[in-house]
Amino acid sequence: MRAVFVQLQVSPGRTYEVADELFKREVASELYSTSGDYDLLMKIYIDEGVDIGKFINDNVANVPGIVRSLTTLTFKAF
Repeated sequence: MRAVFVQLQVSPGRTYEVADELFKREVASELYSTSGDYDLLMKIYIDEGVDIGKFINDNVANVPGIVRSLTTLTFKAF
C-alpha cells in the first residue's frame, strides 16, 4: 500500500461537515484540521496498481464543500 497525503481547501464554515462526510466514507486513515491555505489534511493508504487520481476523484473530491485539493505522493518512510 502507498501512503498519500491530501490537503483540502473547504468553503468557509463547512470544515466540520466535510470532515464528517469523509469520516463516513471511511477513506482516510488520519484526518486533521490545519492552519494555512488548506483546512484539512488527510492521510490515505491506496493499494498498489490503483489509479490514485481516479480514487481521489471518486472518493474525496466529490464531497460537497471541497473547493480545492492538493495531493502529495510519498516514496519512502523513514
